[in-house]
Amino acid sequence: MSEVKNNSIAKVWALSLFPVTRVTKLLVRSFLGILGLALIGCSSADNEMAGGNIQAINHTLSGINWLSVNGYRVHGGGGSSCCIILPVKWRPGLKAHIEWEVDPDPFAKLPPLGTKEFKVAMAEAESSFQRHSATVDIPEWQGTDSCGLKVHFLTSNKIKVTTSCWGYGSPNNPIKEPKQMKEPAVCPK
Repeated sequence: MSEVKNNSIAKVWALSLFPVTRVTKLLVRSFLGILGLALIGCSSADNEMAGGNIQAINHTLSGINWLSVNGYRVHGGGGSSCCIILPVKWRPGLKAHIEWEVDPDPFAKLPPLGTKEFKVAMAEAESSFQRHSATVDIPEWQGTDSCGLKVHFLTSNKIKVTTSCWGYGSPNNPIKEPKQMKEPAVCPK
């Protein structure tokens, strides 16, 4: 009988502790959650990312219909387009995978828009479009001095990229190749 009585007392005693234990667990979990969030806020600046524009500079006589950089697609027409995500600080191994489409005859005469002849001529023109891709290193920039990504299209379907804040043509811009370059008779390997 004393065993049953002791067991009943233990149950009553355990029940009176249960709310305290549950509250204690809740407080500990809340504290750990807040601590975890605080530690996430202390992440390294080396992992911070920022958005920037993608700019295409065509050095060839062909047309660039569109390009994509690491999956961010930009349509032709020149200027800058939003956006690409880059780390705030450069780190070794940064690469840009670039895909693009070339129109070898961007100034071809086409029949009036909306006509059957236009559709036929456009289909013929599109059959001559060429798609290319390349993966290139993104050059180092100092501190946080990155100004988006500029993709330079060169002859022989070569590309160069820069994050320089200096515009094309500036003596401080690292890309010096001229615009309107003619394709060589034989492309270098």
